[in-house]
Amino acid sequence: MKIHRLLIANRGEIALRIIRTCRKLGIEAVLAASDADLKSVPAKLANQTARLGGSAPAQSYLNVERVVAAAREANVQAIHPGYGFLSENVRLARACAAANIAFIGPDEPALEGVGDKLRAREHAIAAGLPVVPGGPVTNADEAVALAKTLGFPVLIKAVGGGGGRGMKRVHAPGEMKHQAEMASAEAEAAFGDSRIYVERYVERGRHIEVQLLGDGRREVIHLGTRDCSVQRRYQKLVEEAPAPALAGNLRDAIHEAAVRFGVRLKYRGAGTVEFLVDDDRGEFYFLEMNARIQVEHPVTEAITGLDLIAEQIAIAEGEGLRSSQRDIRFSGHAIECRINAENPLHDFRPSPGTVTRALFPAGEGVRVDTHIEGGANVPPFYDSLLAKVIATGASRNDALHRMKRALASTKIEGIETNIALQSALMSDEAFAKGGVHTSFFPGFLETYLKASAKDRVAAGVAS
Repeated sequence: MKIHRLLIANRGEIALRIIRTCRKLGIEAVLAASDADLKSVPAKLANQTARLGGSAPAQSYLNVERVVAAAREANVQAIHPGYGFLSENVRLARACAAANIAFIGPDEPALEGVGDKLRAREHAIAAGLPVVPGGPVTNADEAVALAKTLGFPVLIKAVGGGGGRGMKRVHAPGEMKHQAEMASAEAEAAFGDSRIYVERYVERGRHIEVQLLGDGRREVIHLGTRDCSVQRRYQKLVEEAPAPALAGNLRDAIHEAAVRFGVRLKYRGAGTVEFLVDDDRGEFYFLEMNARIQVEHPVTEAITGLDLIAEQIAIAEGEGLRSSQRDIRFSGHAIECRINAENPLHDFRPSPGTVTRALFPAGEGVRVDTHIEGGANVPPFYDSLLAKVIATGASRNDALHRMKRALASTKIEGIETNIALQSALMSDEAFAKGGVHTSFFPGFLETYLKASAKDRVAAGVAS
């Protein structure tokens, strides 16, 4: 089936990213937009805009019936869900099948297999992958008993989702009841599933992931590793490819494990298998699979030369994989910084409003994915991501130097952003060496905030 017309069931920079690939492929792009996004940059650049409904996600981007109705009204052959919202929702995939509309993503069994984190663990074990020691619990007493066998601290996680929601670190038995109740409530609110499980907490862990492409039958290839260890409250801030300071044999083992997991699921489309690398033990563990395009996919595109949105579309059209594993060549290094509408000096308080000025860098080895321009409105209803600045170089040092220059040239006015924080990160000695752990950012942030406070006092600026 050839796709001539496609509905984008998403917003922001990923919507604009998909529009650009559609233009390149000669595909008409219909943007499904909420009321808050009807005058956005993606809406201006799409071939057509379909109104989804109110500004709240539940009234628009999370409404399966309205999304499918918009697709039918626009007479499209496919829906691209982007990331977040309904991108991993099996109800949308099922509704697309019923409407004879191609869902640009994995099939229903794969979505069900990885959407439930316990089921995903079972698939991982069946495929021979190591998993973080732990298991499901139904109440605080069970959680305490399991945690004592694992050793404190432990992590409580939501069975039905990710992104840091429903995730709590517990240091002692006395904290468990309160944290378990909070985790369960957050999971119910975010995913409609209050189930939780407990895992051993890895103190010196690195968040390493592998990009996969699969044809939906038995052919799966990997596109290398990414390091996403710079996180705040389990939300990624910086990503890079390939993962630095990773031993060759360990990298190969992680690649092979990710492919094995994809083959187990007969995975179709683009997906990412995430691992936790325990430096102290010299081991790695399966965490989860994200059955969609990732926010950080540009760094993989930078080192492979592939357009992952185009590959998703080709697979959805039935072409299968257009490259074999031996065709994939890795070149250079890429780093991505997420630019968010938030104020790091005030506990990362969201900063919606009107962008009065937006200036982004350009030049060799620099790419910017954004939906922001001067005069653009940043609504308060959605994720705070404004832009992704990607720098590529022949080496990691080259990419790092380019990123520093690129961030220095990035100006967004009218709202608060984390540009200064990202610039400081790029100049941090530990980050520059490569291979920081997920526990790195809190210490960095403490130092950054103290330095910022001193600078503000010296400049006579009120906090």
